[in-house]
Amino acid sequence: MSKELILSYEEDRVRIVILENGRIQELHEENVDDHFSVGDIVYGKVKKLAPSLNACFVNIGYEKDAFLHYHDLGPQVKSSIKYCKGVSQGKINSPKLNSFSFEEDIDKDGVIQDILSPNQEILVQVSKEPISTKGPRISSEVSLAGRYLVLIPFSSKTSISRSISTQEEKNRLKSIGEQIRPNGFGLIIRTVAENKTVAELQSDLRYLLNKWNNICFKNIKKGKPPVKILSELDKASSILRDNFNEDFVNIVCDNQDLVDEIKDYLEIIAPEKVKLVQYYDSHIPIFEHYNIDKQIKQLFGKHVNIYQAKGAYLIIEHTEALHVIDVNSGNVTASLKSQEDSALHINKLAAAEIARQLRLRDIGGIIVVDFIDMTSSQHKKELYEYLKEVMSIDKAKHKILPPSKFGLVQITRQRVRPQKQVNTLENNPNPDGKIESPIVLVDKIQDQIQSLVHSKNKLFLHAHPFVCAYLTKGVKSIRNQWFLKYKKWIRVIPRDGFKYLEFQVQNDKKEILYQHSN
Repeated sequence: MSKELILSYEEDRVRIVILENGRIQELHEENVDDHFSVGDIVYGKVKKLAPSLNACFVNIGYEKDAFLHYHDLGPQVKSSIKYCKGVSQGKINSPKLNSFSFEEDIDKDGVIQDILSPNQEILVQVSKEPISTKGPRISSEVSLAGRYLVLIPFSSKTSISRSISTQEEKNRLKSIGEQIRPNGFGLIIRTVAENKTVAELQSDLRYLLNKWNNICFKNIKKGKPPVKILSELDKASSILRDNFNEDFVNIVCDNQDLVDEIKDYLEIIAPEKVKLVQYYDSHIPIFEHYNIDKQIKQLFGKHVNIYQAKGAYLIIEHTEALHVIDVNSGNVTASLKSQEDSALHINKLAAAEIARQLRLRDIGGIIVVDFIDMTSSQHKKELYEYLKEVMSIDKAKHKILPPSKFGLVQITRQRVRPQKQVNTLENNPNPDGKIESPIVLVDKIQDQIQSLVHSKNKLFLHAHPFVCAYLTKGVKSIRNQWFLKYKKWIRVIPRDGFKYLEFQVQNDKKEILYQHSN
C-alpha cells in the first residue's frame, strides 16, 4: 500500500490530498486567512455566563463568542487562571511549572458561576470550529500535540493510547513517560509511539516544551485578551504529524515556500524522509497531473460509483437532521453462488466506500445506511463487523449500531468542522436556456491567440477537456493550423475542473494573460 501527499497552493487556500494507490482517501482545504481552527490556543475573556446551560460565552476574537461548558473546563482550570494572571501581570517570570503553587481541582459536578465571572481572562483551546450560525466550541484544558506525545500543562498524569497492541508495551511506555514527564505537566503517549526509543520520546518532549516556553509563555506575557497564543500547525504539517508512516512514498507540492516548510518539519519528526518531498513545477496543474480534479467531481456528487463493484452505486442525500446513504446494486448480475452471496459481496464493497466518503466529505452527525437486503443473520453480522473494521481507521469519534429490523445501519460521527461541500453541478451558462454556438467559443479562443501570439512568451491554453479534444483532433486540427499560420506551437492543456465555456491563456511563467468564464 503506497500513500502520497499532494498539495496544491492557490492564492487564498491550500488544498491537500492523501492518495492511496492513486485513489483519494482524504481531502483537506486550508484557507490562508482562516482565523480559527481546531487546536488553536487563545487567551480570551469571559463575556457572559449562562447558568441555565452551566456554561459561558468567551470572547476569543471571533465574530461570534465561543461556547465553554462546565464539563470542558478541566479539573485544573483554577491553576491555569492563576498562572496566566501571574504571567500577564509580570509576577511569574518562568515558563516552568515545577515551583508553581497549584490550586485544588474543581468539583466535576459543580456550577460555572462558582469558577468564572464576566471579564475574567482564561486560556482556552478550540475543540470545534464555527459551524453554521454557531461560534467555536472551546475547552480550558489545553494540550500541545507532537509526533509521539501530547503535552498537557497544569496536569500530573501520564496516559497511554488504548490502541497500543500489548499490555507489555503499554507498561514500558508508561514507565518511560513517568520518568521523562516534567513537573507540572501531564503526558499522553500516542499510538505512533509504540516501539519507539526513550531518545525519540525525549526529543519529541523537548520540541513540545520548547513550543510552550518560547511561544505560549511569551505570548501570554505580552498578550491582551482576546489574543491567539498559538496556532495549530498548518494543515499540511498537522496531517504529516498525525498520518505519516512508512507507507508514504511521495510528498509533492507546487509551492517552493511550502516545500521548504514541510522539509523543515520533517527534519524534526522524520529526518530520513526529507528526500520524499518534491517540488512540482509544470504548466499542467498538479491536481490534473495526479487525476485528482476528475476524482473529486466523481466522488462528491449525489451518485457515487462503488469501487470494483461493476455497476453498483451509492445515493447520498443530506437533510437538516441526518444523512441518508442508499446502496444500489445497479445492473450487477449475481456472479457468485447465490443472490445472497452477491448481496453480501456488494454490501462489503459499499461499506468500504461509505467509510471513505465519510472521511472525504467530513460528514458528521447521524448517518443512516440502507444496504442491499440480506436474509442470513450470519451475513448481516459479517457485514456489521466488516463495516466496523473499515471505519476503524477513521480518526473522528464514531459509533456504529447493528442492523435494525428493517436492515438499516445507523452511524454517529463526530463533527468538529463544517462538512466539506464540493459542487459537482454546473449552472446553465445562460438562464434562458440558450448558449452561444461552440464555433463562437472557438472564435473567441482564436481571437485571443491571434492577439497574444506575437509576444515572445510561450503560450498555454487551458480549457475544458471537450474543447481541448475539438481543438487538437486530427492532423488538420485547429492547433496545427495555428502552428502553420503563426509559426508558434500553442500547448493545449485539458482542465477537468473547468466549466464548458471557461478557458485561460497563460505564459511560460504561469501568469494568466487572458481568462474567459461563463
